[in-house]
Amino acid sequence: MPRFAANLTMMYNEHVFLDRFAAAAKDGFTAVEFLFPYEHPAQAVAERLKQNGLCQVLFNAPPGNWAAGERGIAALPGREQEFRDGFLRALDYAHALECPRIHAMAGLAPAGSDHARLRATYLANLSWAAEKALPAGVQVLIEPIAQRNIPGFFLNRQDEGHAIAAEAGKANLKILMDLFHCQVEEGDLAAKIRKYLGNPKETRVGHFQIAGVPERHEPSTGEVRYSYLFDLIDQLGYEGWIGCEYIPAAGTSEGLGWFKDPRPAA
Repeated sequence: MPRFAANLTMMYNEHVFLDRFAAAAKDGFTAVEFLFPYEHPAQAVAERLKQNGLCQVLFNAPPGNWAAGERGIAALPGREQEFRDGFLRALDYAHALECPRIHAMAGLAPAGSDHARLRATYLANLSWAAEKALPAGVQVLIEPIAQRNIPGFFLNRQDEGHAIAAEAGKANLKILMDLFHCQVEEGDLAAKIRKYLGNPKETRVGHFQIAGVPERHEPSTGEVRYSYLFDLIDQLGYEGWIGCEYIPAAGTSEGLGWFKDPRPAA
């Protein structure tokens, strides 16, 4: 059975952020991820991880002005210095949290923008970030996100993400394969997992995330039979983490039947 990490941005909203670590550990999680830690000192987050026997497996680099609707800046021309300053801040947090992965969100393509220019900016920023992260043993992740969920997001499909990672040519630049977004945008999940996971020792897939489709609730809900995909991921030899980036339908702990017994529930 794959290893699951609780997403503390979407899960355990019954608690204030720093109390979500204890709640996740109490429910049996041994790892967590979240979007952004920057409202809290790195040491405060590190202490919660240590106190609760948790490992941090993923968080995002600063995304620009999130409250104003920005969803990353890695592909936005003219924001290169802001991206790089933010990524260095993320690396400081990764060191303090002993976190091996940072997700760099591409951002929203401005209306009328030149796609080739955005792509060139994205490649340059990602290559720079991967080089900076390599000495620290940190992977840089990019995530294709469905247009239905974030209209205008620059990166939407798995093949686009893999093409960018291949062109950058950095061993620590990986794909965050969110199966919720992949199903919404493309479908054919099992075939894509087989294609892109391939040999886990050589794959560009660095992390998975899951949620029920279409409502984004527990993975035991909706149209995707995750039990089958969990078995497939196991069969292909994946040893990484699967982030539970879903919105609990009626209380986080109350909806964890799928986690306690993943195959029958899913």
